[in-house]
Amino acid sequence: MWQHRSEGRPRVFGHRGAMGHAPENTFASFDRAVEIGVDAIELDVHLTADGEVVVIHDHELLRTTDGQGIVGEKTLAELKALDAGAHFGAEVAGQRIPTLGEVLAWAGGKCVLDIEIKGGPWPYPGLDALVVNLIRQHEMVDQTIVISFDHPTVARVKALAAEIATGTLWSCRPLDPVAVAQAAGADAILPFWAYCDAETVERAHAAGLSVHPWATSEPAVISHLIELGVDSICSNHPDRVVKAVRRTS
Repeated sequence: MWQHRSEGRPRVFGHRGAMGHAPENTFASFDRAVEIGVDAIELDVHLTADGEVVVIHDHELLRTTDGQGIVGEKTLAELKALDAGAHFGAEVAGQRIPTLGEVLAWAGGKCVLDIEIKGGPWPYPGLDALVVNLIRQHEMVDQTIVISFDHPTVARVKALAAEIATGTLWSCRPLDPVAVAQAAGADAILPFWAYCDAETVERAHAAGLSVHPWATSEPAVISHLIELGVDSICSNHPDRVVKAVRRTS
């Protein structure tokens, strides 16, 4: 299992790679994140119509590609024909939607992958098992954490593979975030940064959970999260987190 608790300094997570610098969830973004010096890359996965696990954030294609329609209604071949970079700039035109298998093969020895399994409003039955199988096939158990806003998905992943680190995502303020994570068998909590406070960090750490807030690029917020003692900070501009961590080390 990936060692989800940090030692000394918070780890740096690149949000969808380094999406402030390159088209999100593409190899251009992932390569840029590694160049910056991230410890981990957060990415999102969906299921194609022909059962392939692909890396893209939205259920719909329009915002990040030159295509239209629903990801889950397209085959892998149809998705691979789309340009996932031109919307960001001509210099990155021609980027393609990666498969999770491609990214797992690329990431070995480079960085940890923080894999978010997407669900509603179009859930993908069996996606959790496919993600687990791919992680095992690529021998990336010690370099991944699997997360989701759909906490039953987190519980299913942990039931399928106790050796894989998991985390519960949330963008609200649960009455008891520790209990929520424990009910899903999770190893970590991933709050939206605005709902990450000293009490939450302290209670999570006391329960053996790590804390990985997302996703801010604001220097003042980054400094505050470092002071709280979180285990990582996820950012669209991970270079800003790298600089802040260096200043406080």
